[in-house]
Amino acid sequence: MGSVRGTPIILANSWFLIAGVTVLIFGPQLKSAFPGLGAGSYAVAFAYALLLLFSVLIHELAHAVAAKMYGWPTHKIVLNLWGGHTEFDFSKATPGKALVVAFAGPIANFVLAGLGWLVQLALPSAADGPVSLSLAVVMLLANIFIWANLLIGFFNVLPGLPLDGGRLVESIVWKSTGSQEKGTIAAGWAGRIIVVVIIAVALGGPYLTGSRPDLTTSFIVILLAGFLWAGASGAIKGAGIRLRLPEVSAGTLASPAVSASSLCSVAQLWTLRGEYPNEPIVLFGADGRPAAVVDEYALAHVPPEAAASTPATAVSRALSQGAYVPDVAAGAELVQYLAQLPDSEYAVINLDGKVTGLLSQAKVVAAITGKTLP
Repeated sequence: MGSVRGTPIILANSWFLIAGVTVLIFGPQLKSAFPGLGAGSYAVAFAYALLLLFSVLIHELAHAVAAKMYGWPTHKIVLNLWGGHTEFDFSKATPGKALVVAFAGPIANFVLAGLGWLVQLALPSAADGPVSLSLAVVMLLANIFIWANLLIGFFNVLPGLPLDGGRLVESIVWKSTGSQEKGTIAAGWAGRIIVVVIIAVALGGPYLTGSRPDLTTSFIVILLAGFLWAGASGAIKGAGIRLRLPEVSAGTLASPAVSASSLCSVAQLWTLRGEYPNEPIVLFGADGRPAAVVDEYALAHVPPEAAASTPATAVSRALSQGAYVPDVAAGAELVQYLAQLPDSEYAVINLDGKVTGLLSQAKVVAAITGKTLP
């Protein structure tokens, strides 16, 4: 759609789906309420969808402006099926600043609702005399605009992620524990509780009055609940990973290994294997850097008469250039570096450049996700 002060605004294809649903639901209702509109009722329903888009855009722009006020890099604003989201760098956040940025969005919607109310006050009312069809439509859109922004604002201040109000829970726990990640996990669980309450009220409430929820309401509530649950779960998972990152160290995760020159023979590798029966063998090149890992199956199946003449490189799998890390490497820095390499295993070296271990990608993934290797 464009950009605002260098921040791109992206209109996702999924928005057209919700716009179409809005037209299909409200078009017939408007046609019934205002027979004179005819097919134009669908155009009015589309105008309602555009007003919602505008309201969400202002909501997200408020987040972006507040973030830029604190010097946080803002990557993009995306408007989609579920409204929208703003991506910015949280690395310089504090509990107070995070709260300001989060609540800037709902406050913007309350301001829009107030402006819509002023417009509504300026319009002639039915008490002043007959109202034309066009004026009635404008009054209807103004009323819808007011209530839509009130709904967006109040819904987003509910205290649970991924809603903006979740940042309140996050900031309180963050401030009291000193850990943003613990705050995010608490806010994520609060978001899950909100999902359960929404489902209970929207789908279970009608049964208390002897009726049943209609199909459209049930469909929307289930989709919304799924979106909120996924957002809350994603926040919990991401925070859990960030909590575990400081414990991810190349030295502690690596299996002890020994090294040998890539110029040696299989016979020499057999001798080394006799001294170190369980440790993997890492071959280093002429420059002294790790270059390959010996394949145990290939090493064991070289005929004895060929062992002395078979080079070690013939029974090894090559490492890509740079596929080695210091044993002191840890945290996000280690993960980011390994993510740039195509390998599934990496040599670990000490400060003297000597190979001390072999680190597998599976161990790193298990460490950051909290899963246990089979």
